[in-house]
Amino acid sequence: MKRKYDLEERLIDFAAEIISFTDSMINSKAGNHMSNQLLRSGTSPALNYGEAQSGESRKDFIHKIQVVLKELRESRVALLIIQKAKLHNDLNWLKSILEECTQLISIFARSVETAKRNNL
Repeated sequence: MKRKYDLEERLIDFAAEIISFTDSMINSKAGNHMSNQLLRSGTSPALNYGEAQSGESRKDFIHKIQVVLKELRESRVALLIIQKAKLHNDLNWLKSILEECTQLISIFARSVETAKRNNL
């Protein structure tokens, strides 16, 4: 049974959405550049979260969760650039992905704080 707030599932869904989104971006030099950038940063969180689940220590787990957060923040900035430069035709889709990215950032920022506090 899948939990409603399963973070791994949300990150996988986010990565899949990023893949579809980047495949439909405007085909230009800037569009291709930002598409590639977002594709890397937007799929990385799911992979790093999977790796964090088998962290060798509490410190290793915290580090990997911080990498997830870093990649999500990078994705958010890439999405904002794409929005401002109008590098995608479906701005509603972009806003939806941006909203999910922002929610994930909030979740992982709190997770890092909690993990650090519990590690003391």
